[in-house]
Amino acid sequence: MAKSQETFGKKEKEKKRLKKRKDKLEKKEERKSNSQKGASLEDMLMYVDENGQLTDTPPDPLKKRKINAKNIEISVPKRSAEDEVSPIKRGRVEFFNDSKGYGFIKEMETGETFFVHVNGLVDEIKENNMVTFELERGQKGMMAVNVKLSK
Repeated sequence: MAKSQETFGKKEKEKKRLKKRKDKLEKKEERKSNSQKGASLEDMLMYVDENGQLTDTPPDPLKKRKINAKNIEISVPKRSAEDEVSPIKRGRVEFFNDSKGYGFIKEMETGETFFVHVNGLVDEIKENNMVTFELERGQKGMMAVNVKLSK
């Protein structure tokens, strides 16, 4: 007698395929039974309550507040003088190599370290000098320019 051509793997694949088809039909039937096609307009409306939450009950007219449209400002708030950030930063020279012409300055306020090149110097600097500088975007990030010794 010849062996059956159906293997265990083939039987399992067929079971999975049939189960998948059955699940798909069940989901389709469930969607059909739960669909609100032809529902009234009132059933489809949503309202926003006083807290900004969606709800299916209309808002209470007693809680209604009058808002004057002239009092609503849609813009960026104006900056005050204290909000302005000075472009000139203070820092200390952490490292500077005279022969190669570059170094690093650590800003006093934030503690960030910035690259400085000899082309961005106004005065000659050495390690541990206190300096003032401005920042400029370089090829690899922010770098210090207009570096001057602070008095």
